[in-house]
Amino acid sequence: MDKPTSRWRNRLPRTPGRWAAVAAALAVLVGAGTWTATADDNAPPVHRQDRMMKMNGVSVDTSYFTSGGTQRRPAVLIGHGFGGSKDDVRAQAEELAADGYAVMTWSARGFGRTSGEITLNAPDAEVKDVSGLIDWLAARPEVELDAKGDPRVGVTGASYGGAVSLLAAGHDERVDAVAPVISYWNLADALFPDGVFKKLWAGVFVSSGGGCEKFEKQLCEMYERVAVSGKPDAAARELLTERSPEAVADRIDVPALILQGQSDSLFPLGQADAMAEAVKANGAPVSVDWISGGHDGGDDEGDRVRSRTGAWFDRYLKEEKGADTGPGFRVTRTGGVDSTDGAALKRGASSDTYPGLTSGGRKITLAGARGGGPEQPAAGGARNDPAGGLTQTFRNPAGAGPPSVSALPGIGGGLSQLSSLGVGLSLDFPGQYARFESAPLDSAVHVTGSPTVRVNVKADQGDAVLFGKVYDVSPDGRQQVLPSQLVSPYRITPDEQGKPVELTLPAVDHEVDAGHRLRLVLSATDLAYASPAEPATYTVSLDGPLTVPTAPAVKTAAASLPWWTWGLPAAALVIAAVLLLTARRRTATPAPDPALTGVPLQITGLSKKYAKSADRYAVRDLGFRVEKGQVLGLLGPNGAGKTTTLRMLMGLITPDAGEIRVFGHAIRPGAPVLSRVGSFVEGAGFLPHLSGRSNLELYWQATGRPAEDAHIDEALEIAGLGDALARAVRTYSQGMRQRLAIAQAMLGMPDLLILDEPTNGLDPPQIREMRDVMIRYAAGGRTVIVSSHLLSEVEQSCTHLVVMDRGRLVQTGPVAEITGSGDMLLVTTGAEVAEPLVDKVAAFPGIGSAVRLDDGHGLLVRLDGATASQLVSELVRLDVPVTGVGPHRRLEDAFLTLISQGSA
Repeated sequence: MDKPTSRWRNRLPRTPGRWAAVAAALAVLVGAGTWTATADDNAPPVHRQDRMMKMNGVSVDTSYFTSGGTQRRPAVLIGHGFGGSKDDVRAQAEELAADGYAVMTWSARGFGRTSGEITLNAPDAEVKDVSGLIDWLAARPEVELDAKGDPRVGVTGASYGGAVSLLAAGHDERVDAVAPVISYWNLADALFPDGVFKKLWAGVFVSSGGGCEKFEKQLCEMYERVAVSGKPDAAARELLTERSPEAVADRIDVPALILQGQSDSLFPLGQADAMAEAVKANGAPVSVDWISGGHDGGDDEGDRVRSRTGAWFDRYLKEEKGADTGPGFRVTRTGGVDSTDGAALKRGASSDTYPGLTSGGRKITLAGARGGGPEQPAAGGARNDPAGGLTQTFRNPAGAGPPSVSALPGIGGGLSQLSSLGVGLSLDFPGQYARFESAPLDSAVHVTGSPTVRVNVKADQGDAVLFGKVYDVSPDGRQQVLPSQLVSPYRITPDEQGKPVELTLPAVDHEVDAGHRLRLVLSATDLAYASPAEPATYTVSLDGPLTVPTAPAVKTAAASLPWWTWGLPAAALVIAAVLLLTARRRTATPAPDPALTGVPLQITGLSKKYAKSADRYAVRDLGFRVEKGQVLGLLGPNGAGKTTTLRMLMGLITPDAGEIRVFGHAIRPGAPVLSRVGSFVEGAGFLPHLSGRSNLELYWQATGRPAEDAHIDEALEIAGLGDALARAVRTYSQGMRQRLAIAQAMLGMPDLLILDEPTNGLDPPQIREMRDVMIRYAAGGRTVIVSSHLLSEVEQSCTHLVVMDRGRLVQTGPVAEITGSGDMLLVTTGAEVAEPLVDKVAAFPGIGSAVRLDDGHGLLVRLDGATASQLVSELVRLDVPVTGVGPHRRLEDAFLTLISQGSA
């Protein structure tokens, strides 16, 4: 039977089929592991067989899924993303198996239980392993064959797994169809775009792989060399390029469904564009799908992606001519909010053919705009440049800091969802960028592709490293939105300077409304990239209009497609938004108070009114002081003003009256002293595919502070996560996630740690562990403020209390003073109290009851006629090592008494 792809294949000599060696290979595999089988309750049942396969010098951990007997069927290989394992794609494997495919998943080298070093899909390593798996499939009686040793097989996978699908198609002629998802075409272009080092994502790559030592030696050396220099060299580019699908571009000639993420600063849409052009040039069918999410997060449209992948394989592996493979191009567009649940509304837009990134260019004139840096007439006189703007001069600061902010790995996807709804969260620092703007648009423009612009650039020394972005600016100029939070880097060498160069800006799909303006910004820095450490002066002038692709053939569907909700760690996003948006309008801060230098926190006369209210207060005339080493519990009923107080303390909102001093410094949004404050807000978000340690390292890198200041090991020791640090966060329990979030708050060992409801959602053992974390942290002389509704936990973990009601202070002081009244005595002992002794104490005359403390080192005794001295005498007679005796009242009782008094 002919291969279903034979009519578009122009075959070249490639890796020969290995069917002649299958029998010998199977003899090796039989002894390599033990088969197991599982089945779910679906019809037909799916059976799974797990085994370790010895091949190419490594042990490869595999799973094989089938259903419905031994009839012949096509096979599908599914690769996993970088840092994951075969378990990540089990659900998709089971779906395809139930749909009539023989499906194999495996853990790539260095991941899961598979041995070997990570070589980043080297042809003689990971790619050769895939060919070995195809050999094995060719010998299975239920797998359909196109020739002896040649199974009918498709390959799919996301990211790292998507790249290996393309590489397998280029190196092994037996592959019949591929469906790469959010993958790369050239890894060198992805990590070193235009010769600029993408330092944050490169660090994520290495961290999620388990550290540099897990990689092949030459890869580790390359990464360390580039990370130190901040600039990729030719050898680094060559090393990554030869392991990329682009290296075998002329040999990938099978039907390709290319699904790429719009929210992706790692592998942006340009990578998919290069894939599509290469495969199309080889004569094979291609469809391109721009999904909503990506490596930066957001909605991955998992159900739709899997459905379309299945239909693609139905057409090109099962040869079902009626299978709906979808349009040649599709893009998910986001716009508006569902009034019922606040979810972003999504709909599809499509065209019969892929338009590329430059279709339907509309030219938009730009002119100079003040705000980026000092402006001056163009060289040679006071005339404007050909585009009507002014030449602008700006600086790359020494050390390239502070850097501008665009995309952040793992957060950008959520921000890009907001950008489609008209919310912008990027930041450019004055004096470090040039800015050019259009006039208000007379009609709406839908950008689909990569805008381009010609500019002249000069640097006073060396290369000019710039970062280009196009903002959508509201009519009043107050809101600027960076579509998909994407930026393009450029390295302009001295040979290119002083003459027009064309800059290709990020590929996006974004609607710009009529009346809005387009703003081109060329910045000297960006947080995600390495910029030259040496200070430099750049001069930029326009050499033509901004050309915006509109892809006129792409039409939005008339009705909404099924939508999927998307999520963000809401509190973390609010913090980021406020910090970024208020950075531009900071007010003068009062001088530090030398007398309070050693005081972690002093609040004086603090008041905050409710919004749009003249006389209703969330917090009113609040004042208290916190000393070093204290664990302060902030208590109060709902509406007491606790959260408002904490938000003012963290600089997120500004008080109407009074002041907050942290180590003598007045708190304002963005105040430098806030670097000494760590905070945990319930619902902290982490990248699930990364380990706990990698998440913390990435978070610290995003702060821009030196790695040695993080004190990660010290924070982790206090948090007590143990061996779990090396596991992916998706495997964590709720308690482990909470402790990881608190470890993140402790990075840098802040002198003041603020925890808002840290025990929410935890079971009693996890709550006890969290209590120990807080106590250990304060034991080093630092200060902890914890807001919690669990009074018993506050009583056991806190040294001091602040009780609030209706925005006012009710009482403050040591826990013992607030609870210290009534007929209960707390007796502490130097050794554990045995249960028989508790019974003896309870039987003393004048003693109402005796209960042993949770840790066994003490008693709670209720007096019923006896005195404290009589109780102590009896305990001494029984040789009980008494270390302390004092009045004890439950915090719950004291709290209710205080609140009722405040309400009277």
